[in-house]
Amino acid sequence: MSALKPMLFTPLKIRDVTTRNRIVISPMAMYCADNGFLNDFHAHHYAKFAMGGAGIVFIEQASVIRDGRITNGCLGIWSDEHAQAMRSLVTFIKSQGSTPALQIAHGGRKSSTQRAWEGNGPLTQENIDNGSETWTPVGPSSTPFAEGWLKPRALEVEDIKVLTRAFRDAAKRAVDVGFEIIEIHMAHGYLLQSFLSPLANKRTDEYGGSLVNRMRFPLEVARAVREVIPEGTPLFVRISAVDWIEGGWEIEDSVELSRHLKEIGVDVIDCSSGGNLVAGATNSNLKREPGYQAEFSRRIKAEVGIRTEAVGLIRTPKLAEELLQNNFADLIAIGRQALFNPFWPHQAAEQMGVNENFADWPHQYTWWLSKWKSGLSANGETLNNWSE
Repeated sequence: MSALKPMLFTPLKIRDVTTRNRIVISPMAMYCADNGFLNDFHAHHYAKFAMGGAGIVFIEQASVIRDGRITNGCLGIWSDEHAQAMRSLVTFIKSQGSTPALQIAHGGRKSSTQRAWEGNGPLTQENIDNGSETWTPVGPSSTPFAEGWLKPRALEVEDIKVLTRAFRDAAKRAVDVGFEIIEIHMAHGYLLQSFLSPLANKRTDEYGGSLVNRMRFPLEVARAVREVIPEGTPLFVRISAVDWIEGGWEIEDSVELSRHLKEIGVDVIDCSSGGNLVAGATNSNLKREPGYQAEFSRRIKAEVGIRTEAVGLIRTPKLAEELLQNNFADLIAIGRQALFNPFWPHQAAEQMGVNENFADWPHQYTWWLSKWKSGLSANGETLNNWSE
């Protein structure tokens, strides 16, 4: 690496995939799919991030079975038709120099709930009258996520085997339509994380009790996915590094889980947290500071010797670069910041002197923006510090 080139804009090779930089668009559910199918909104939404210069563009979590959707508006990849609907978007993301990635998931006991803007809780009669379908959620035990939520059906061992195959099949479909990275969602209180956390898993069989038993189903899923996707395809896992609740999942548990995931062939641990409190997908009632989850990423990277991805209020190129330079992570994920500014990666590169005069922007933009910059300079003006 050039001594002058920021690490944020250094390519990263993971198996057969080389990302153009270390910036990842974090998977963020849009809750507007049509019976699980991607639509025009998704196509335009994700296209912006590829045009904006991100190294990896994650499509939001896609359910591996129909009843695994969190809400009626969540994406799915439980059929070949759902996967084929994503093909043209995948092709476009690649055409812009970004790496297309897909997160596969099952909502578990947080399934059959409201869309985020409807309240992010149990479906109401008004929601049902307006067309929302209900179904019985499932989980490791029959304990509801919270008071007033639907009581989940505790999965039988045979159900667990069926769902493991569903994750495997979903991953294969994703690779077949061109996704170059697969991420398994083991975070935020959804199905796989609910097996990990003692707050949700009250089983007494081989899938509950001890840490080894609670890890069994998530590790079986990771193994099944690793076996079915090509050797050269990177496999990520998103975890909740801690539950943020006394008696719940702790960072020491995440270190141990990550060791097993590495042995299976997982390449990157995506370090989020929370999700077992009634506060949306994650624990939104926490006091959050810039990079507040990065220590989890640093510890797993250091103790396990696996690549990690930091996420959580990383808003400035300066902070992103510091985290990389100080071995907190190998990749930096941005979420809401990318919604606010889809061109954050290109603008950060311009600000850091990597992409002068808009050279790496979509070529359809370069001429216009370079003339604009010249005009500003001629009038004694400077470009705004867009990325702050």
